[in-house]
Amino acid sequence: MVYLMGQSKNTGVSSVNALDAYKEMWEIRIFEEAIQTLFDEGKMYGTMHLCIGQEATAVGGAGLLRKDDWMLSTHRNHGHAIAKGTDRRAMFAEMLGKKTGTNGGKGGSMHIADLDVGNLGSNGIVGGNFPIAAGAALSAQMNHTDQVVLCYAGDGATNEGSFHEALNLASIWQLPVIYLIENNQYGMSSAIERMTNVERLSERGKSYGIEGVTIDGNDIFEVHQAVGDAVEKARKGGGPTLIEAITYRYKGHSKSDKLLYRSEEECQYWMENHDPILRLEHYLLKEKLAEKPELEALVSVIRKETEEMIRSVFADPDPSVEELWTNVYQEGGKA
Repeated sequence: MVYLMGQSKNTGVSSVNALDAYKEMWEIRIFEEAIQTLFDEGKMYGTMHLCIGQEATAVGGAGLLRKDDWMLSTHRNHGHAIAKGTDRRAMFAEMLGKKTGTNGGKGGSMHIADLDVGNLGSNGIVGGNFPIAAGAALSAQMNHTDQVVLCYAGDGATNEGSFHEALNLASIWQLPVIYLIENNQYGMSSAIERMTNVERLSERGKSYGIEGVTIDGNDIFEVHQAVGDAVEKARKGGGPTLIEAITYRYKGHSKSDKLLYRSEEECQYWMENHDPILRLEHYLLKEKLAEKPELEALVSVIRKETEEMIRSVFADPDPSVEELWTNVYQEGGKA
């Protein structure tokens, strides 16, 4: 079973914001393409989990948050981090193990954090971010702020015990947290219908008295509307929301995935009919909010910026041996 959604609808996002979203979605995609090239050329090590095809959930979700709102992500985190405001060059530096990286070159692809913009970090443990998000939301509640927490997760993570424990806690205490599930059809190599016996993952919110909604995750306007509604509700003390965003990843689960569990035709269908960037581009052109040459020039600028970032980051210093244990343990007994 492959979940399909409808065509793009404008649900109130202004033309200026639509152009900004288009630019940011391309920044994410070109970043991911560059990362793949660096791995393929043997210039980057470790692993990677690309979000190409899922840009709308990043921009339509994290892009809505205030700087002091918090976000938690997954191993497929690059798009979320960029949308929350983390600097792309610093992310390249992190993945290349440079001292100038977001985490001093020690975190790598799966563990990018940027507290200055409210990015509490991604998590290589599937489902590990669910309870952390609940804890962050509890701190906002106890401190009487109107901050909210947005927690991204994949469809496979909803089968982890931490998902159910966190939702139960968030419901009992009516925490200001939004759990945004990116249902990209596959948990590693297992199709979603082989892992769950519910038609929509959003239905799982009912078990805990949490509002659950399923949206078209490749429609930037629909993501914007759903997350915006959930954020507004959480700020006003209305408690948590569970959002299931139907999307699709074009690449494998990780760089070692040979994609033997799905057909090329299936992937091609999604790219041709449901690509989030092309759908937004179609809207911009149809509504005469931009001209094709203008959009092509914008993409060209992003590609050149990205190439320059990569060239410059290779000259950055590596961490010294003496820094091996810095920023690893809290010293002095004070958090």
